[in-house]
Amino acid sequence: MLKVAIIGSGAISNAHIEAYLQFPDRCQIVAISDIYVEKAQERIDHYGLNAKAVKDYKELLTEEIDLISICTPPYTHASLAVECMEANMHVMVEKPMASSLEECDLMNEAARRTGKLLSIVAQNRFKTPMMKMKSVLESGLIGNILHVQVDSFWWRGHSYYDLWWRGTWEKEGGGPTLNHAVHHIDALLWMMGSPSEVQALMSNVAHDNAEVEDISIGILRYPNGSLGQLTSSVVHHGEEQQLIFQGAKARVSAPWKVKASLSKANGFPEPNPELESQLQNYYDALPEVAYEGHAGQIDNVLTAIETGSPLLIDGISGRQTLELITAIYKSASTGQTVKFPIGPEDAFYTRAGVQANATHFYEKKKSIENFEAAAITTGSTYK
Repeated sequence: MLKVAIIGSGAISNAHIEAYLQFPDRCQIVAISDIYVEKAQERIDHYGLNAKAVKDYKELLTEEIDLISICTPPYTHASLAVECMEANMHVMVEKPMASSLEECDLMNEAARRTGKLLSIVAQNRFKTPMMKMKSVLESGLIGNILHVQVDSFWWRGHSYYDLWWRGTWEKEGGGPTLNHAVHHIDALLWMMGSPSEVQALMSNVAHDNAEVEDISIGILRYPNGSLGQLTSSVVHHGEEQQLIFQGAKARVSAPWKVKASLSKANGFPEPNPELESQLQNYYDALPEVAYEGHAGQIDNVLTAIETGSPLLIDGISGRQTLELITAIYKSASTGQTVKFPIGPEDAFYTRAGVQANATHFYEKKKSIENFEAAAITTGSTYK
């Protein structure tokens, strides 16, 4: 029985708690830590956990805990993860991995040094439509991918950025490009690999209580010449989210849709129902995932601890995602085309460098300590 603790009892901690509770024969939550210890106790009481509430996470570092979930603001992720791995704990960190590439590298170095597992939350990979999409692309049925479109559309009210740590480059590390589109960017990199260069624009059009962007658009070029476009936003009503892959032979997307064309003699299109049917049958025959979302990722982490099998999402994956996000911020702030990789010599490699060089749209006008507990949206099901 693996002993689990959670640091941070904000809204996203519910997803972790509920996921761990799906595996009662494999793990037990023994502690929840939060600087607002009463919030930790509320979580324990709500779920009826046999666990203790802890104000200072350092109390956990001397205990026999196998796995820690870190559910705190991004600027704390690196220091917490490193301390926990050095205290002989495996670590699962909520998105984004950290607020700078330097911090990602420190976390990955600690994982190598200690031999502990480091998994970065990207729960959308563990949804059936995303798993199926990955298999469809790998099948080669749609041909070479020529263009990819990622719409990471969210909506957040003006008060969203009133929370004390949100909306600042120092503590949140960015706006929706970092904190919302991170899931779609992870999926894009998983399916397509890394682009070779990025051009981007960003703006703040509706949240004058935040330093950071509330919308960005990145244009991606891949080594083979294929192009991509990535929109990250918290100003889109309806929160429709999608990934569209245009192949040489067909178009597929999540949410699932398939279209295929043949060329008439004059070059104009006509439907290709045979390929559409082949793709649909292939998609339908793929298996459903056993556990979706956070439960799927936690199952993967527990299995890796129990058996030594590999993580689907590790710190290397997390860094690759942050590298693309950093490139978007750098390009949008400087007007330059950004090429990869981004290393320690780059002005945007450190958190201090991002703070100094990224565009500051507004100064934070209001800072509240806490919101009342309420339901949150965590993204499309892609069905």
